[in-house]
Amino acid sequence: MTSKILPTRPPGARDLLRQRSYMAFWTSRWLGSLAAQAQAVTIAWQIYQIARVTNDVRHAAFAVGMIGLAQFAPLFLFAIPAGGVADRQDRRLISAICMGLETVSVAALIVISMSGTKALWPIYLVAIGFGASRAFLSPSNTALAPMLVPRELLPRAIAWNSLAWQSASILGPALGGLLCAISVRASYGVSFGLYIAATLCLLMIRGQTRPAAQAGSRWTLAKEGLVYVWTNKIVFGAISLDLFAVLLGGATALLPVYARDVLNVGALGFGILRAAPSVGAVAVAVTLSMRPIQHKAGLIMFAGVAAFGAATVVFALSKVMVVSVIALAVLGGADMLSVFVRQTLVQITTPDHMRGRVAAVSGLFIGASNELGEFESGVAARFLGPVGAAVFGGVGALIVTGVWAKLFPALRKADRLA
Repeated sequence: MTSKILPTRPPGARDLLRQRSYMAFWTSRWLGSLAAQAQAVTIAWQIYQIARVTNDVRHAAFAVGMIGLAQFAPLFLFAIPAGGVADRQDRRLISAICMGLETVSVAALIVISMSGTKALWPIYLVAIGFGASRAFLSPSNTALAPMLVPRELLPRAIAWNSLAWQSASILGPALGGLLCAISVRASYGVSFGLYIAATLCLLMIRGQTRPAAQAGSRWTLAKEGLVYVWTNKIVFGAISLDLFAVLLGGATALLPVYARDVLNVGALGFGILRAAPSVGAVAVAVTLSMRPIQHKAGLIMFAGVAAFGAATVVFALSKVMVVSVIALAVLGGADMLSVFVRQTLVQITTPDHMRGRVAAVSGLFIGASNELGEFESGVAARFLGPVGAAVFGGVGALIVTGVWAKLFPALRKADRLA
């Protein structure tokens, strides 16, 4: 924990900027997110291009969806043990090792692209390794941030963390889409350099980054974390809402299909579509970083999830590029709103010695919603077509919002993020 003492006035952005270790963490998070986003866009585009040579649109969309399954499988296996590791070991060191492994994964993708192979299995194999690294990176990274700032700055730091992710999610897809139009290898090469820089920033963090020692076996600690999440209805309701809403409403997994065969905008257009959700998300994140939510946080979160589902339906039915981009921007902004409330509630209500395990469970739910959501979208597109799959997801997200508002009244009635 940093030793800087906050003034008596309400903490602001300048106070956060003075936390040097946190700013090194923030820079690493931004660089790593930028690399991951560019890499994800490039993998999706590469697989779809290869699959379309010998398959129709539906089968090629299914091939893209398989990326999500490949990344989720190791996350499902390792997430809970990874949470225990994050609550026992140095969180900075774990994050740096994982970032180094992601550097290796993108180096493998460069080798695969240079070989000129048309087989998809080597790419899926790298995706599995990437998912395993993410399983350990997510809880350690999430639990590390609160150790680097005073508690009074935590809500603002969470908003900044989201801003780092979302701003990278704007630049990363656009950068990946632009570089894909030139060379897949060039896109992977840029990600390689960004991962190295992110790793170096993590190594610059100073101070205590190892949590207090916890008594008990790994199984006891894992069980304690699961019981905490299950019995805390605000935490469980928040992360499960994200799971089912995004699992169904994962329209972004279908963007390569929309770019090439629905909107006909090519690789550069794909990059623009992929970046659009983060444009809206960054706008919301900037607003929240300056003016955090004061009241009715639960209702605002549910409103964000409902808007996410509605915008997904609009995007699904659109045949016009401008309308599609606007719908995706609204989708991203709405998702950012719900994510901010969820992350703040979870971080504030969870004691530090359990943050790794709770973050691991949350990461498992998020991974299921994102990576498994890509697989669900691919399967749905196989049977319903890409438009039908996206409509199905948006309507499903709206239904989940109503059901969860009924099932978790404590979450719906949550007021202040403090």
